[in-house]
Amino acid sequence: MRLQVSPASPFFPKISLMPRAFLATVLSFALMFSLGFDVSAAAATPATAKDKKSKQDPSLKGLPITELSADEAILHVLNRLAYGPRPGDVERVRQMGLAKWIEEQLNPGSIDDKALGARLENYPTLQLSTAKLIDEYPQPKQAAKLAGLTKEEFKTQQAEKRRSDAMAERDARDLRAEQGKDVKAQQQNAEGAVEKQEMNDAPSPMKMDQPRGKLAANGGGARNALGGGDPNNVPRAIADDSKRPQRIVAELGMAKVTRAIYSNRQLQQVMDDFWFNHFNVFAGKGEDRYYLTSYERDVIQPHALGKFKDLLTATAKSPAMLFYLDNFLSADPKAAQRMAAERAMRQQRRRGRFGGPWPSRPAANPQQGAKKNERGLNENYGRELMELHTLGVDGGYTQKDVTEVARCFTGWTLERPRQYPEFRFDERLHDPDPKYVLGKKIHAGGMKDGEQVLDLLDPRARIAAACAEYARKRGKFWEMNRLLFEHQEELDDANLKSFAQQLKLDGNDMLKEAYAGKFEAIIERHLKEGAAAEVQATPSLFLNGRLHTLPVKLEYLRHSVEDELEWQRNGGAWDKE
Repeated sequence: MRLQVSPASPFFPKISLMPRAFLATVLSFALMFSLGFDVSAAAATPATAKDKKSKQDPSLKGLPITELSADEAILHVLNRLAYGPRPGDVERVRQMGLAKWIEEQLNPGSIDDKALGARLENYPTLQLSTAKLIDEYPQPKQAAKLAGLTKEEFKTQQAEKRRSDAMAERDARDLRAEQGKDVKAQQQNAEGAVEKQEMNDAPSPMKMDQPRGKLAANGGGARNALGGGDPNNVPRAIADDSKRPQRIVAELGMAKVTRAIYSNRQLQQVMDDFWFNHFNVFAGKGEDRYYLTSYERDVIQPHALGKFKDLLTATAKSPAMLFYLDNFLSADPKAAQRMAAERAMRQQRRRGRFGGPWPSRPAANPQQGAKKNERGLNENYGRELMELHTLGVDGGYTQKDVTEVARCFTGWTLERPRQYPEFRFDERLHDPDPKYVLGKKIHAGGMKDGEQVLDLLDPRARIAAACAEYARKRGKFWEMNRLLFEHQEELDDANLKSFAQQLKLDGNDMLKEAYAGKFEAIIERHLKEGAAAEVQATPSLFLNGRLHTLPVKLEYLRHSVEDELEWQRNGGAWDKE
């Protein structure tokens, strides 16, 4: 474009447009008009989008979901509360409503899961008792003994059986292959298809023999060893008709996958797997391969959606956990001396009763006797209980606490662990002396010592302790303490919020801070400061010992809430932070 001044009219410039400039001018005007239209349209869009956003999808009714679409919300829930969406799951949840689906999952008994039960019938070991598993799936050495054979004879017999079984299986596969060819040929003839005879006689690719060198080069040797070529070619020890212990563990694994895929009680399966891993037991340790079936069926599954305290107690008494962490062998080191003294007293009484000396036993080898009675304290379960099951690695406990917890659980043992294992408390093996765990004195006596430790480590008790501390900072400690004591078996979130409301406290804020763990460090510091100042930590927050406690000077010790209230009215005071 060129700008020129016309001689006839100096005030009006003369504009001459070249073709390219003219095209640019036209496009500029078109762009300006389209921009104006888009702006006006965009100005009207937010109101429409806002109206659309405010209308919630019916499948999300009753849920505070605003940032996700219905499909996004359903997928999120299926990935978190289930093993992910299966074909048709998203549509089924959409039709049912997400809130109703979640409610159903929280109540698995209301969900029909008969189809899964039919599939699990393929794994007969799941329904057998531990004693039955030991009888029907014996170790090779035990099986040889039952068969009246030596270990080498039994191995030879089993090897011959495996070879004959393999030959029978190969012949059966060949027969099935030939029958399949005949059926296929008949179908082809009926349809009028013409095939060459060479194709009918050709072996299937899976049946073709391949040179060993080629298998090795392709990695086929390793796959064949694992049954990778033929899905039915599994190790003999875990085959369907195997009666070896490995089959028990194999069926547990297959059942887990089956439940994860086919169960309609998805949340139940997710939580089963979570707690099974949290309270881990190693299948490769001795008799635990027999105990695991009952452990998952009778301990983990019934408590997966229940109270943590109940699950913790059930695992502590389970043969699988007692055997895995050797607590069934743990005993007070002085127990052997006590039992020897008791035997001597019984013999003394018998001698007095029959009026003469009791014949003395031949002297035993001292070294053999020492080895036979060599049984002492085992700390495995005490450490695992605090480090992995409850408090965590940095949970504020010490090695001394580990030892004291182990002392509390002496006598928690098994009745006939290699025949018909059942939990049994043996008073003779228990350490009767007082113990101190996390500053709390444990001396209930007998089996109750271990039960008090489980109460002390119950996370609900820790949450309640944090709520009491929250109330203390707002001048409502004693009132909250009384409510906690009077409702010690009802410490769920709803009741804790109700206590806060009764005291005109913010229940939501209280639970938020309690679950954030802000008071754990305070309680731990109080305990440490109390120990450094020779101050005894007492169950003053929760008198039956369920809670962590704040330290109070020895002269102010009391044993009931009423006494502590009276102590407060008399001018007593807690140690300041």
